[in-house]
Amino acid sequence: MSNAASELVRLRAALAAAEARAEVAESELAQTRAVVSCSEAMIQELKLEIAKLRRDKYGISSERRARLIDQLELQLEELETAATEDVLTAGEAVEKASTVRAFTRRHPVRKPFPDHLPRERVVVEAPTACTCCGSEDVTETLEVIPRRWKVIQTVREKFTCRACEKISQPPAPFHAIPRGWAGPSLIAMLVFEKYGQHQPLNRQAERFVREGVDLSLSTLADLVGCAFRASRTAI
Repeated sequence: MSNAASELVRLRAALAAAEARAEVAESELAQTRAVVSCSEAMIQELKLEIAKLRRDKYGISSERRARLIDQLELQLEELETAATEDVLTAGEAVEKASTVRAFTRRHPVRKPFPDHLPRERVVVEAPTACTCCGSEDVTETLEVIPRRWKVIQTVREKFTCRACEKISQPPAPFHAIPRGWAGPSLIAMLVFEKYGQHQPLNRQAERFVREGVDLSLSTLADLVGCAFRASRTAI
């Protein structure tokens, strides 16, 4: 092998190593941003809790303290939304650089859907074969029609063929956010109310509670952040 060919091989190897190091560095930077965003959101949430505890301790809050709590809630929802976007970005970066350990953000535990909400069952018909031996999988999706809440249960019938013992089942339903539980109309309403009608998420959460659906501010901010990330990916 000539000197030129050897040098070309060496340069290609060096380039590949540099690209690998760049991917690792990019992933670590995304992880750091996600950690910082989550930490800022947690600090803001603690400040908000302290302000509310002080209000409860000292009785009826003054107008100034009420404005402070509103301001903290607005800052918290912005930080929660940004943190969700950063965590999703970090996850994509980790997939490219497998040597970096993924950062896992602690998400609030979602409460079960209220029992008083009507359930709308959407049955996806299974193949016509083997109609006498089947079972079903139930998937719940929270959806909203203006001023009326409901939970959509998508039932995917599953049948097992006696002759070949194969299982036939329709595919899982589409979600606007992968592995999400919120319907597209609910997500669109959150984003439109926040940015189109200038209705902050804390006010929307208060209205939802009055309508019988308790969704925390952190949960709503997560949905908005996931929606932004999904829209950027689509573009």
